[in-house]
Amino acid sequence: MSRHQRAQSTGDQLRAPHTVSLKVLRLSRPSLSYQSPLPCAADTLSASPKALLSYPGVPSATNHDSDSAARTTTNSSFAIAPLLKLPEAFGAAYVGETFACTLCANNEILPPPPPPPAPEGSDGQPKQQPTRVISGVRIVAEMQTPSTPAGAVLDLEEGAMDLEGGDGAEGDVVSPTQTMHGGKVLPLGRSLQRVLRFELKEEGAHVLAVTVTYTETPIVANGGEKGTTTGQPRVRTFRKLYQFVAQSLLSVRTKAGEIPMGRGKNGRTMHALEAQLENVGESAVSLEAVSLVSRPAFSSTSLNWDFASSTATKVPPQSAPHAPVLNPRDVIQVAFLVEQRRNTTIDEEDDHVLSPTGTKVTDRVALGQLAIQWRSAMGDRGSLSTGLLTSRRAT
Repeated sequence: MSRHQRAQSTGDQLRAPHTVSLKVLRLSRPSLSYQSPLPCAADTLSASPKALLSYPGVPSATNHDSDSAARTTTNSSFAIAPLLKLPEAFGAAYVGETFACTLCANNEILPPPPPPPAPEGSDGQPKQQPTRVISGVRIVAEMQTPSTPAGAVLDLEEGAMDLEGGDGAEGDVVSPTQTMHGGKVLPLGRSLQRVLRFELKEEGAHVLAVTVTYTETPIVANGGEKGTTTGQPRVRTFRKLYQFVAQSLLSVRTKAGEIPMGRGKNGRTMHALEAQLENVGESAVSLEAVSLVSRPAFSSTSLNWDFASSTATKVPPQSAPHAPVLNPRDVIQVAFLVEQRRNTTIDEEDDHVLSPTGTKVTDRVALGQLAIQWRSAMGDRGSLSTGLLTSRRAT
């Protein structure tokens, strides 16, 4: 009685595990490492004062005298350790900052088993060939935002470890520069890396959709000394979604009004603009600049910490103002004096205000937009622009 063996169907082939994996890692700067120093009176403690230090330190090797040898490179009484700490989790994503991550497509095909020992009198052991070859790997990333739920394709940069990360198995039949079926071959144990950078401009849920496409070609051994041949290639694709929430780092509240006594003889108006900035994030930031981008009919003067440098022609370095630092929940107030330019009218097309219904509002005038720039504790840049700020006309 003959036996019939069921051939592998197309559905079984599609359900086979992928031979390429995807790793998505967020790129972020390290943070400062903190320690909890113990009192220096070691005779009253059962443990050494260095027990709670992040990095106990070693004796200084620059000097060999008795005093310097007793010193260590770590200040045991300081709360900040000399080491930097890598993030333990994804962390927070803030509006105004650049979201960056690396996308790695890895060849997960296991290397061939070691060849059997060669018989006596033979020239050597036959090379074991891989059973499949991966080529034409392509990574496509899309970002879905609250304003673009359908997603937009992002530009990707080539990573520094592109087509690297492993030496591969000894005796590979392919090299990183070889091509197959119109695509570059990805050798065993190696990765294709791409870097993604995206400016976060709005709050809410964001979804990073990554699609990986590659060609998988089986290698068929002919037996004997005939070598190997390639089988029928097939294109495989998989898609993964990664969701995160963009939060506000700075809360901005503004108030503006016309100065009643500010009108000059020529009828030019003056307005006062106040803004309150609050750090609603989880880390401290250093404000680099807070400026008002005024409309064409107006000019603005900063009344803040940079007032001296903005009005004087030259400011000595020792008297230059320091940028304010906002810790979590800290609040700072800024102010600007907005003055109408000479030979201009506020009724210009660019300076009127429209109501939600589209009609012109006669008792309000558009002044400009507030632009804020900051840096994080480790130097990451961020920027934020408000909507069009308006001021009520004095009656």
